[in-house]
Amino acid sequence: MAEAVQAEFHEKLAFLFEPAPYKILYGGRYGLKSWAVARALLLLAARSPLRILCTREFQASLSDSVHQLLCDQIVNLGLESFYEAQETVIKGANGSTFSFSGLRQKIDSLKSFEGADIFWVEEAQVVSKRSWEKLIPTLRKDGAELWITFNPEFEDDETYQRYINNAPSGAVLCQMSYKDAEEMGWLSERARQDIADCRKRSLADYDWIYGGNCRNWTEGAIYAEEMQRTIEEGRICEVPFDPNLPVFTAWDLGRTDSTCIWWYQMVMGEIHVIESYGQNGGGVAKYASQIIGREVTIDIVQDNVVVKIGEVMPEIAHRVKYRY
Repeated sequence: MAEAVQAEFHEKLAFLFEPAPYKILYGGRYGLKSWAVARALLLLAARSPLRILCTREFQASLSDSVHQLLCDQIVNLGLESFYEAQETVIKGANGSTFSFSGLRQKIDSLKSFEGADIFWVEEAQVVSKRSWEKLIPTLRKDGAELWITFNPEFEDDETYQRYINNAPSGAVLCQMSYKDAEEMGWLSERARQDIADCRKRSLADYDWIYGGNCRNWTEGAIYAEEMQRTIEEGRICEVPFDPNLPVFTAWDLGRTDSTCIWWYQMVMGEIHVIESYGQNGGGVAKYASQIIGREVTIDIVQDNVVVKIGEVMPEIAHRVKYRY
């Protein structure tokens, strides 16, 4: 066992030193997720013998792994006399081992790690469903833990769905960002400048890269920046309908996709969008019904267009009162 080592961590990371089947750290750049996990694992493995597998989806060579990160932290923690960093493995004086493997290339060889105590999956945002389904059964040892670190990309990615939106029982989730590093006094001036430059250039990129949130707007989408700024400025909110003002509609006519309608009012120079509707398919009568709030039928009788306005439709009865 190594001598007691003093190491500083953000208070929200205390769970790393308590038992849990799944420990999930996710968020933005400069959040120090991998740095914190590397330090915690080295300290735990110095305390008692542990067999640890460090893996990721793609690892063509050891340089793609967290081997160097662990070596750097061994020096930072002053544990050079305890750990021996070999070419393909890191060994502790008490028998602890850190091994490294890629999931995609060596997925079928994971059975040899069924006795491991901790599995660390780095850059987990790109791990495929197949890889997860092969890896999970490997956690067979009682008390075995899965540690996951990643920067989210899209909400429908396999990892985000599996471990954030549908977190397994007993999972501990921790979202981190550069603000945590700043709070601890660990954020460099260069990092601050990078963050400020990104925020000035693109709020959408800033929110994803440094805020640690999923990408809501694909790159190059029409009005992506405008929509992101609308959210940032708190302009998506409830607005009241004013019966004394006229109602306007804006349309996006669809032929092979949805036709969409927005209802809005002009209030003191502001555009107040009060509701919207979208539907794929349907004729003019359907959209006329939506506008007036009554059942509309349109027929052709002897070359004449005959329009009949029927009963009020309960779910949109309020539109009967609109003054267009």
